Amino acid sequence: MPKNSYDVRPALLALTCAFAACSNQAASTAASPAPGDWPVYNRNLSGNRYSPLAQITTANAASIKQVCTTKVKEVGSFQTGPLAIGGTLYLTSAHDTYAINGATCALVWENDYTSAGPEPFPVDRGVAWDGGSRLIRGEPDGHLIAIDTSSGKTLWDIAPASGARGEFLSSAPIIWNGVAYIGTAGSDWGVKGRMMAFDVTNGRQKWTFTTVASGNDPGATSWSVRAAETGGGGMWTSYALDPQANDLFVSVANPAPDFAPGYRPGSNLYTDSEVVLDSNTGALKWYYQTIPNDSHDWDLSTGADLVSASGKSIAAVASKDGYLYVFDRMAHTLLWKTPEVRRQNVDARPTVAGVFICPGALGGAEWNGAAWDPAHAQFITPMDDWCATVKLGSTRYTTGQFYFGGSSESTPFSEARGTLTATDALTGRINWQYHSRSPMLAGVTPTATGVTFTGDMAGNILVFESKSGKLLFKDHTPGSIAGGVITYEVNGKQYVAATSGNISRLTWGAQGVPAIVVYSL
Repeated sequence: MPKNSYDVRPALLALTCAFAACSNQAASTAASPAPGDWPVYNRNLSGNRYSPLAQITTANAASIKQVCTTKVKEVGSFQTGPLAIGGTLYLTSAHDTYAINGATCALVWENDYTSAGPEPFPVDRGVAWDGGSRLIRGEPDGHLIAIDTSSGKTLWDIAPASGARGEFLSSAPIIWNGVAYIGTAGSDWGVKGRMMAFDVTNGRQKWTFTTVASGNDPGATSWSVRAAETGGGGMWTSYALDPQANDLFVSVANPAPDFAPGYRPGSNLYTDSEVVLDSNTGALKWYYQTIPNDSHDWDLSTGADLVSASGKSIAAVASKDGYLYVFDRMAHTLLWKTPEVRRQNVDARPTVAGVFICPGALGGAEWNGAAWDPAHAQFITPMDDWCATVKLGSTRYTTGQFYFGGSSESTPFSEARGTLTATDALTGRINWQYHSRSPMLAGVTPTATGVTFTGDMAGNILVFESKSGKLLFKDHTPGSIAGGVITYEVNGKQYVAATSGNISRLTWGAQGVPAIVVYSL
């Protein structure tokens, strides 16, 4: 081991198939979706975000129009990755879950969740669908709930994490063969991260993998005993899974305290690592750590994108350090890494006086990572070009409170920029790059006709020619776009849906009101 290393509505499906048949439908849907659906956070288990739909082309993309919009009730962070299943959109706000008609934006049902305890950070990035009658999602208080797809009613509610300890469940789960996978977030609160698997029928926990090695765990010597108890290692975003190999790819975030590496000497495994687990047992298969003993809050915070290119099985993962990493999945080695935003003072450790670094804690790739464009064998990745001054400070730990060990002060939001970069999958060479005057956090969706959809924090829906990066279409929505931008089909017609109106109390500012915005020809 390297050291550094289907077109039916869900309600109809639930009524008309036996459990075994539904399980098979779930498996085939997640691994190989119906062309007009988007049933997984990153469209399929491999995390590709590629759509085979072909009505919107480079010739007519400039003609798409906004056909409908609907506001969600809850105002706040809006970073959800919508699902589209049989013509219905399923999306989340921090607490609530919505089913919306994908062609008219009419509300089908709404599930309102009331927290049962403390919430470290009210955010949620989406639901998972089991292929039948259930949606699974996490909540800001650490609860995990199942929701009926046809009625919106809660089916079960468990509490595998504790908001009082600084844990919450913000990432979109994935589901395979009746098992839901999700990890605890909360690195910056000094949690001890845990990746978990649950039975979708009743919420029974099947296994746990702790991302901060301690005791007799492999890698335990990379921590002091004291530091490992509050070592971070949370999960912010969704996951990828290779069903043939039973490989579950988990991107693990930063160690804690964030800016005080001297408090936690060692490489701090498995923080800032791509960790590959056996999906059946949770056992560690292999890992690659991008930054040992991170001092800049440079989480590995985006899901992996698993592809085959020129006979190689590879995985692409974008990081907050500004690199796009590509690994050989068979050899468990790094093939290449390419910087896609400014990198300045990258080796400077925080001081009491402060050091200026690029990217800062809000720079690089956030929760949406590389998308796969197979026609041009390239990854297309959004990133933020945003710097900060980091300072060393107190390392006193208080349960459930921020545990930074210092501070990070970003440059003004008006100075933050974004990039969208197309990078050759085999060489790491940049094919083209688009520069935005605002950060780029939204999901990226390439399609079979050579167009790529995404958005930016200025509220713009953007459509590009995938081959060249030429901007084909730009439309302004009232709110910042920080969640999914997806494409799907209803009654034979292609649509594009985007989440507009992300409002963040601490980081990304406030613009607009959370709403889903739908486009078509």
